[in-house]
Parts: sequence; structure tokens; C-alpha cells
Amino acid sequence: MAIATIGLSGNELTAALDGLFAEGEAGARDRQNVAYDLEAGLVKKPLVLFGAGQLGRITLAGLRRLGAEPIAFTDNNSQLWNTKVDGVQVLSPQEAARLHGNQAIFIVTIWRGKSADRMPDREAALRDLGCQHVMTFQPLFWKHPEIFLPHYAVDLPHKVHQEADKVRQAGQLWADDASRGEYLAQLRWRVLGDFNAMPDPVEHTIYFPLELCPLTDSEVFVDCGAFDGDSIQSFLEETKNNFTHIYGFEPDPANFAKLQEYVSLQPKRDSISVRRAAVGATAGVVTFSGEGSEASRVGKGDMAVDCVVLDEVLAGTQPTYIKMDIEGSELDALTGARGIIERRTPVLAICTYHLQDHLWKIPLLIKSFSDNYAFFLRPHLLEGWDLVTYAIPKHRLRPR
Repeated sequence: MAIATIGLSGNELTAALDGLFAEGEAGARDRQNVAYDLEAGLVKKPLVLFGAGQLGRITLAGLRRLGAEPIAFTDNNSQLWNTKVDGVQVLSPQEAARLHGNQAIFIVTIWRGKSADRMPDREAALRDLGCQHVMTFQPLFWKHPEIFLPHYAVDLPHKVHQEADKVRQAGQLWADDASRGEYLAQLRWRVLGDFNAMPDPVEHTIYFPLELCPLTDSEVFVDCGAFDGDSIQSFLEETKNNFTHIYGFEPDPANFAKLQEYVSLQPKRDSISVRRAAVGATAGVVTFSGEGSEASRVGKGDMAVDCVVLDEVLAGTQPTYIKMDIEGSELDALTGARGIIERRTPVLAICTYHLQDHLWKIPLLIKSFSDNYAFFLRPHLLEGWDLVTYAIPKHRLRPR
């Protein structure tokens, strides 16, 4: 089901935010506290988790901490059927519905950006099989925030109300109707758990919105969270290998090894500098969970890695374009790049989906450093994933 972005004028967004915040913080607290029970009913029912992947396993672990054991997983992956995941049997959706559709609560624990379907599709598929009680994972997470939250941008709705003034301020920054429409959809999902209004991803290459900002052949590109070189590869393709220099930072050792290998194969490898380090507001050593994946992050795990400050490590350089996808450390890294932003106003492509409040705090922080930016918000995967704030210097905007 394709969902187009509904563009909004500034006045339309203001009115929509008035409506969204009409319930007030107290009303949001009341709603989040009873959402699960309203859907589950007063009589305790057995639980089936639809999705035996990462989110399903996180939900299972949390339920066990609460003393609740699901009776089954169900999953679309036929290779998992009649096996066990973390000790819980996995059934096909058809078998799960036949055995448990009348009495169990089916909690959808599939939420990933690279899915081919959407949350409403998953819920509808279970109901079509005869499942009587179906809900997303959000009401459960809201009911037990001490166990489950925050989980990426999923957090308690009342926290958005607490930041209402800042939410409104950020709403005034967006430079086009599409960004304002996306902003409202993202807020509705954070406040109401509304997956239905989440627009389709845009089509341009992530981090490089050429329809807004053309690249030049003199770019100095800074890649924070360089992973295995995927964003550098996109940059090289978009610039056709015409650039001045690339600086890449990646703390995960497995990812960094792949990054080094990729760079070593490039014809202009002498113009690409990579460093195994995290990026933040203060230089030093930080803890890190190295998973060898895109989700490796600072502040968790028991691995120690160097953390560098962009203003310090890039002193004497002239960055023109900075990308950040650093699993929730974006605000700290931007703070550490304040001098560069104030002096150089590079293009900024900053991931905005790792925490609930990054949606408004990231553009507001950049705005506090410089008045010379136009702000755009674009989704690059389904259902809130790979959401990017683009802060583009006004002199670099493509003429319309």
C-alpha cells in the first residue's frame, strides 16, 4: 500500500500541531497507560508474538522479566516453522491462528525499514486468518516503559507533549511542504502510534538529495558512521570520483576492517582517510557495543574505543559535507562540530530516527549554530527508519 507524503503549508502544520497537542500531557499519560489494557481486555489472555526476529526476541526477553511467557512465536519465514527461538516454538501464521486465534493476543513484533509490507498489512493478515485480538508492540512497550523503552524512536507519548514548545519551534524551520508533511506524520506516530500515515520513502540516494543540493567536484566529505564504506561508495558514484578529500570515522572493528578493504580498492585511495573512532562532543575513550552491523553503538557494551571531536580532529581542513548515522550520538557529534558548522556551514545530512526527540532537537541544535541553513526532512526507508534531516546552506540550494 503506497502512501504519498501529504504536503503542508506552515499554517496547516501549525493547526495540525494544535490538534495533536489538544489532549495535553495528562491526557497522553492516561492514554499510554491504558492503551494495552483497552486492546487486550480485562481478562488475562495468552500471548503470541508475530515476528521472531530482533524485535520479537527483545519483546520475549522483556516479557520474561515481567514473569510472562508467550505461548508461541509466529513468523512468515517458513524456515523457522516447527523450530524454537530462544526456547519458544515458532508456528506458521496459519497454524498459530488455528490453534490460538480465538483466545490469544497476537502482538506484532515486526518493525524494520527494509520490510516489503507495512504494519497495517501485518495486522490485517492476522485478522484475515481469524485472529480476534491483534495489536502492535507499542501499547505493550508503553505499559512497561521501564523494561522496553526507549527503543529507537519509540518512547512514551507524553514526552512529546513535554517538549511541545520545541516541537512547534522546529516545525517552523522546515523549508518545504513535503518536510512539514513528513514532520507531522512522524509526530503522529510518536504520539499516537499511528503507522497508517507514514509516507513512502523518497527515491533519491540517501544522504545526497541532488534535487535540493548539487554536489561539486571540490567536496570535502566527512562520513561519521562510515560502516563498511556504503555511504562513501554512494558519494563516489554521485560525484563520479571527482572530489577533494574524504574523512571516514567508524568505531566497530569488524565494520572498520571492511571499510579499510573497500578504501584500499579505490583509485583515489590516497585522498580517503579513515580512522577507527567514534565521534562525539568530548575526546576520550567510550564504551561501545561492537556488533559488526549498522546497529553498533556508543554507550553500550564492554568494548572501549577512542572518541574524537570533529572540531579538533579536522582542524585545518575545510569540510563541505558532513553525514552522520551514529546510532543516537548525533547531538553530541554535532556539538563537537560546532566550530566547523559556524565557520564553514557545510551541508549536513543527519540521521534523525534513533531517538524520539531527535526529530526536533537536531534541527534546533543546528539552527542555534547558524542561521544560514534551509532545513528538509526526508524518509529513506519505511515506517520511520533512515529518516534524515538535511541542513543545506542557502547559497548551495539548487535554484527552483
